[in-house]
Formats: sequence, C-alpha cells, structure tokens
Amino acid sequence: MIDMQSQRDHRRVEINKVGVKNIEYPITVLDKKNRFQHTVGKVNMYVNLPHHFKGTHMSRFVEILNEYRGTINIKAISTILDKMKEKLNAESAYLDVEFPYFIEKRAPVSGAKSLLGYTCRFFASLNNGRHKLIVGITVPVTTVCPCSREISEKGAHNQRSLVSVQVTFRKFFWIEDLIRIVENSASAAVFSLLKRGDEKFLTEKAYDNPMFVEDVVRSIALRLSAHKNITWFSVESENLESIHNHNAYACVEKEGG
Repeated sequence: MIDMQSQRDHRRVEINKVGVKNIEYPITVLDKKNRFQHTVGKVNMYVNLPHHFKGTHMSRFVEILNEYRGTINIKAISTILDKMKEKLNAESAYLDVEFPYFIEKRAPVSGAKSLLGYTCRFFASLNNGRHKLIVGITVPVTTVCPCSREISEKGAHNQRSLVSVQVTFRKFFWIEDLIRIVENSASAAVFSLLKRGDEKFLTEKAYDNPMFVEDVVRSIALRLSAHKNITWFSVESENLESIHNHNAYACVEKEGG
C-alpha cells in the first residue's frame, strides 16, 4: 500500500510539532507509600516534521504509548522520547502527560482517613540530543487574608487557593515531597474529610497564619531555592476569593529556566 505520509512535500515548510493530543489512557506511576498507583493520564505526543515529508505516522504514537503505558514515570520518560524519535525518524520529540494523583491524608485531630486528588503534569522534550523534563503539580490550600484579619473585629475572610508549581531537578524526587512544600507554605492544608474538631483546628491554624497570595509564592520560592536538587522553578498561586468578584494571583519564576 502507498505510504502517503512519506511522500515528498514541495512547500519547504518545517513543522515544529505534529502528533496526537488528548489521549486518555490508563497509566501506572510511582507512589512513595504504595510503590505504584494506577491512574488515567491525558497524553499529548509530538515530533518535529522536516519540510520534505508530507506527514507523520500518527498510529506510531499510540503504539509507543501502548508499549510503555505501565511505566510512564519520571524515570522512564527519556526512554519513551528516544523511542518516539527513532520510530518516527524525527530530530525532536515531546511528551506531555497530565493525570490525577491521589494521596491518603489523615485529618489533624480525628485522624479520619480520606483521599485527596492533585493534578500532576510531566512536560518532556528531546532536542539536539538533550533531554528536558519539567514536573508540575497543582495543590489546593487555604489562605486567610492578613488585611481582613487586621481590620475586622469578628474574624477574617479566607478562601481556597490553587498553587501550581513547575520544577526541573538533578535527580529523582517524589511528588509527595513537592506537595508537602506547598502545603507547608500556606495558611493551612486542605482535606477531603474533616470532623468538627478538625474544622476547629484548621480554622484557628489558618487564622493564626494569615497570608496574601504574594506571601504564598514567596514562601514556596524560598523553600525551592534552598533545595539543592531543584535547578529551576515556577510558582503560581491563585486565590478563589470569597468576598471579591475576582481572583488574586501571583507568580515567581527562577531565572535561567
């Protein structure tokens, strides 16, 4: 049968990225407590396309994904990129994976157990023989407004905040450790299941530890800057404001990313 993708194209236009997007696929990732965790990833896979090729072979992306679906983790991604580059005769390869990652948490007073989901992302690339991997995580936290607490006689407004962190690193690290850094940098952590004693404890803890959105990103940035394994980071925090009709936002990025 005729291989149309390999036919010559005469327009002489290089394509930076061509491939498949939004493939929902069962994957297995490393879990610090339980060794492995089964989840569902949303996968994007691309390669570059030289100007003289008409198209790429889309089915080969899915073949590679099927081959490595049980080992899509930080350690295996460079191997997957090498395979994409080889099978698709490309000079560069890209792999983005987004997936929910669940951690069992205990409520601070009652000890009640529940699962909390975090959105995790891998952004991987292979260019000019160099592998690059960025790991991202979105963590929900609680923040209490310092201004509201200072000027109010009865309480202070608080809100749930979403903190997104992206990092590059020297050697393997656990997603759980990055989540802990974020939660320890907020007014309080978020839980799926709380009893009344837990609600009292967390409300009072957050009230005693008020933070602007600026405070959150600065606190995380300082912790990541002091981490010898982290080579670059980007931190964003967005407050889902409870008394304003807007969200508050702040971002810190380390230079040299």
